[in-house]
Amino acid sequence: MLYVNRISDKELKRKLGVSGAVLIRGPKACGKTESAKQFAKSILNIDQDEQVPLLMETSPKRLLIGETPRLIDEWQEQPKIWNYIRHEVDNRRQPAQFILAGSANPEESIKLHSGAGRFTTLDMRTMAWEELGFSSGKISMQTLFSDSQRDIEVSDKPTALEFIIEKMIIGGFPGLLGKKMRDSIDLNRAYIDLISEVDISRISNVKRDPIKVQNLLRSIARNTSTTVGIKTLEFDIQKKENNGLSRPAIYKYLDALKRLMIIEEQEVWNTHIRSSASLRKTPKRHFTDVCLSIAALGADFDSLINDLNFTGFLFESLVTHDLRVYAQANDAKVYHYQDSYGLEVDAIAEKYNGEWIAFEIKLGTGQIEEAARNLHKMVSKLDKSKVQQLKSLNIITGTGISYTRTDKINVISLSSLGV
Repeated sequence: MLYVNRISDKELKRKLGVSGAVLIRGPKACGKTESAKQFAKSILNIDQDEQVPLLMETSPKRLLIGETPRLIDEWQEQPKIWNYIRHEVDNRRQPAQFILAGSANPEESIKLHSGAGRFTTLDMRTMAWEELGFSSGKISMQTLFSDSQRDIEVSDKPTALEFIIEKMIIGGFPGLLGKKMRDSIDLNRAYIDLISEVDISRISNVKRDPIKVQNLLRSIARNTSTTVGIKTLEFDIQKKENNGLSRPAIYKYLDALKRLMIIEEQEVWNTHIRSSASLRKTPKRHFTDVCLSIAALGADFDSLINDLNFTGFLFESLVTHDLRVYAQANDAKVYHYQDSYGLEVDAIAEKYNGEWIAFEIKLGTGQIEEAARNLHKMVSKLDKSKVQQLKSLNIITGTGISYTRTDKINVISLSSLGV
C-alpha cells in the first residue's frame, strides 16, 4: 500500500536530528509504525518477536543492536526496555538512534527515567482532512498566526452535508482509506469492541466488565464536545443503562482510556480576564477520532442526518481533532474557553510564546452571527495587559464558503483549512 505523507513526518525528522530517541505516541492503528518505517533502518517488533521476553531476561542490550535509527515497535509491552535505551543513548552520544512507537502508555507505577535530554516525544493522531485529501489547505493555520495575514481570498465551494457526515462515519484511520461507509462502520464498531473486551483490561492488568466499558464509551460519545463532569457521566450511565458505574470506577476507566489514547481531553484555556466572571476548569472530552464516537453509539448515516443538532457536536469534535494536528505543526496547543457566565468559545490555539488564535465551529452557516458575537465578547473580557497578542478570530464552517467579514473575523470552510 502506497504511503500517504503525514503532517507529523516533518516533526519526526526534526526531532530525530536533535535527540537520541524519539517516542511516538498515539492510538492503535493511527499510523505510527508506518511513519516510523519511513525513517527507520532496522526494526524490532516487541509484540511479535518470540525471542524478546527471553532476551529481556538474559541479554537486553542485544535487542538494541541494529542499523540506526532502530524502530522499537510496541515498546510498552516490555517497558523496562526504556531504561536500557536511555543508557544506550548516553553511551553512543549520537542523535537519531531509536524510534519508539506504542499504542499505550505504561502505568505510572512502572519506574521510568524521564528521558530528559535524551528523548523527545511526538504525538500522532488519525489523519486530518488535509492529509486525507478532503481539504485543499489553501487557508493555513500558519497564515492565521501571521502578522501579515490578509483578508481571505480563495475560491472554494460549499461542502455537501452528506459528504461531511459520510467522512465522519468513515474516520481518519489510515487503514480505512478507500473503504466504503458500510465497511468502515463494521471496522470501527469492531475497534470499540476490542477496546471494551481486551485492551482496557490488558492496559489495567485488571479484568474490566466489557458491558460497563461500553456503557461509559456511549456516555462519553453522547456528551462529546461538551464540558460534562464525572457526576454527569455517572448519572447519564445510570439513566440510560441498567449496568451503572460508580464515580471511583469511572475515574479508573477514564484513566485507562486516556492511557490507550482513545480519549483526549481538551483543557480550558488558562488566560486572564478582567470581568467578575471566573474561568471554568472542566475539560471537553473527545474520542481520538470522531468515527469512534459514532461507532460507540451504533449511529449511522440516517440517524445523523435526522439529528443535525447532535451531528453539530460531532462536527466540532472532528474540527478540534484537525486543529490539534495543524496546531502541533505550528508549535501550538488547542484549548477551549468557558467562563462562569456561560460564555464559551470552541477552540483556542495558543503557541508556546503566548500568541493565540480563536475559533468558533459551526456545521452550517445559520449560526455564524452568533459565533461572531461570542468571539467579540470573549475578547472584550480579556485583560489586555496580561494576555499576549491575538493574531486572528475565526469561524470554521462545514457547509459554508471561506471569506473575511467586515469585522475582520475569518469564516473558513473546513475543506480549505490546513497546516
